[in-house]
Amino acid sequence: MNLVNTAVLAASVAAALTAAATTPAAAASKEKCYGVALKGQNDCAAGAGTTCAGTSKVDYQKNAWKLVPAGTCVTMKTPDGMGSLEQGPAPM
Repeated sequence: MNLVNTAVLAASVAAALTAAATTPAAAASKEKCYGVALKGQNDCAAGAGTTCAGTSKVDYQKNAWKLVPAGTCVTMKTPDGMGSLEQGPAPM
């Protein structure tokens, strides 16, 4: 993945997080998206080998998630494919 694509993806994820409101209704319009977080920028529960927010070990870790606007996860392109609504395997 080139620097431009990485920057665009990081900006997209940051914008989605910045736009997140704290109301229950706004939280309901979010979904967990696995495999799109950059190293150390996951939201929580990153699976085996991690504890919570900011503990993912590698970029696009398949068992680490970010909250993104509902309906956008599977359209987020990464070097490993697309975002997923299901947890993938932990990195080796």
